[in-house]
Amino acid sequence: MQQRYTPFTAADGGFKALLGVEAYLKDCGLEHTVLELVKIRVSQMNGCAYCLHMHIADARAAGETETRIHLLDAWRESLLYNPRERAALAWAESLTLISETHAPDDVFAEARAQFTDKELADLSIAIGMINSWNRVLIGARAVHPADKAAAANAA
Repeated sequence: MQQRYTPFTAADGGFKALLGVEAYLKDCGLEHTVLELVKIRVSQMNGCAYCLHMHIADARAAGETETRIHLLDAWRESLLYNPRERAALAWAESLTLISETHAPDDVFAEARAQFTDKELADLSIAIGMINSWNRVLIGARAVHPADKAAAANAA
């Protein structure tokens, strides 16, 4: 795969703004585990290798287990995720597929039972952000570090 352009430098001001939102989210009060699980799951749904590489590494560094990372695509069939994480994942899937789901009341009710209004707003911002990152990086065909290393070894 050929990277189309370097999005990080092509729109420096835009990326600084996005990073400002990320800084807010880092300190918003939501658990790091919830945020990383959501970022990984949304990136799986969107097929963003760059973001998967980054957020799986971040989750591992924060102590996330390999088993929970590997089973994330099938979180509904696993008992490894607590009710708060499950609500966050369902809300993330619903908002990521918004044109299909329209954020249904039952999924909202599940999320609302686990999160305060502020937490739910912050979670929704985080979901919007990872969807934005996925779209920018997939559109640019950003090459993640593992692919760069594989290409270098093949040459």
